Amino acid sequence: MQIEVTARSPVIGSDMKAYAGKKAERLVKYYNRVQSIRVVLGVEGRESTCEMIAALEHRHDLVGTATNPDMRAAIDETVDRLERQLVEHKDRVRNHKGRGPNPHQPSRT
Repeated sequence: MQIEVTARSPVIGSDMKAYAGKKAERLVKYYNRVQSIRVVLGVEGRESTCEMIAALEHRHDLVGTATNPDMRAAIDETVDRLERQLVEHKDRVRNHKGRGPNPHQPSRT
């Protein structure tokens, strides 16, 4: 899996980039078909933003975004949001056969 961390602002240091990359590596344990994760960090005024885009194999990309005055909190919040999306996606893929018989149709007995 490939992880790419970029910053929109030169204010963001290499320690924050490393922290975001370390947190992004954790996401693979929730769904193993993640091909790549792109992390974009930015600072606008007093707000720090973090956006993570997970490219899944044969699926649409999942996107998580958070804004917080603290950069670490924004990264953690984004990871939590993307983690939830990955778990829900994995459940949908596993249970792709449906929810069972239609309760409004009579059964054949």
